[in-house]
Amino acid sequence: MNEGEQAQLKLTELGKHILDPILENKFPVIDVPDRNTSNIVYEAQRNRFVLGASKNIRDSSNINHIRSFTQLAWVASYSKQLLKASRTSSLRDLYYSSEAFGVSFKDQAESDRIVTDLESVTGLPRESFGIFPDEHSSIYGELIMRYTVPDYNGREIDLTISPDGLPIGPAIMTAEPVRTNAEIVLAVESGGMFSRLIETKAWQRFKAVLIQLGGQPPRATRSLIRTLHKELDLPVYLFTDGDPWGMHIARVIMSGSANSAHIDGLTTPEAKWIGVTPQDIEQYSLPTDKLNDADLKRLDELSRDVRYSDSEWQHHIEGFRRLRTKAEQQAFSRYGMDFVVDTYLSDKIA
Repeated sequence: MNEGEQAQLKLTELGKHILDPILENKFPVIDVPDRNTSNIVYEAQRNRFVLGASKNIRDSSNINHIRSFTQLAWVASYSKQLLKASRTSSLRDLYYSSEAFGVSFKDQAESDRIVTDLESVTGLPRESFGIFPDEHSSIYGELIMRYTVPDYNGREIDLTISPDGLPIGPAIMTAEPVRTNAEIVLAVESGGMFSRLIETKAWQRFKAVLIQLGGQPPRATRSLIRTLHKELDLPVYLFTDGDPWGMHIARVIMSGSANSAHIDGLTTPEAKWIGVTPQDIEQYSLPTDKLNDADLKRLDELSRDVRYSDSEWQHHIEGFRRLRTKAEQQAFSRYGMDFVVDTYLSDKIA
């Protein structure tokens, strides 16, 4: 059973779970796994957050539950229509489409939460139902992917086809890696650094598939990183800005986030964060900015986060605290336009 068939089966089961009680003149009830922090547990063996056993009840006989109950039923119905028609939708499209069906969401944040409810109930990610965020990540490299989406199914594409890279949308995320001469995946935080690595042919030099994270990457990107690592046995290197936020981007790729505790298959625990570390800031005398109050508060939060409990991560946190400064990836440009490729990344990857 492929992913689409599994998703349709889950939605059919949910529909029967709602309809069968109605046919018996009873009010249907849906159990939604509780996503509050008190029910999110860090599972050290799997190196990721998971949900505990607590549930929230959506009882259609309770007037306080009717709104969220019907919203969930509509999102499930909309997803079923997407799958049957072999179509996809962005989260924003889903929000605006609800108006055409007379379904009321006060804002997109509310509709996004209901989509997450559907994920929690079915145990499948929204992407399985054809629902994606707007793309802001890209991929480039000597890699052949085979599409699995309708009208393109079986067609192969070379990811060097565009000098700007290709957006990581539904078609690329669900494509199958076929063959590559690459030996690593190199994921970078910013679009500017991604372009620099393409322009300097760093992807050839390092035999790398390049991925632009676009800040904290969407789940489609995290899933694709995991796929390339697992199916092609490519080690993954993460290059972000030298600040608490960049460090956390890398850690989420490795260990996941509390917001995605209900979804499996998004983490790459073996990935390596190669900087910019506090030690790099000192070693290369990089131009820096002072850590602001928000940065310092974030460091305090990370120091208490179970994902950062080992000595290496605590060492990085203490390094930022001691320096009280931060540096961007582009800071290496003080030594020349291509220094980051010729020296810094060469040393780190080696």
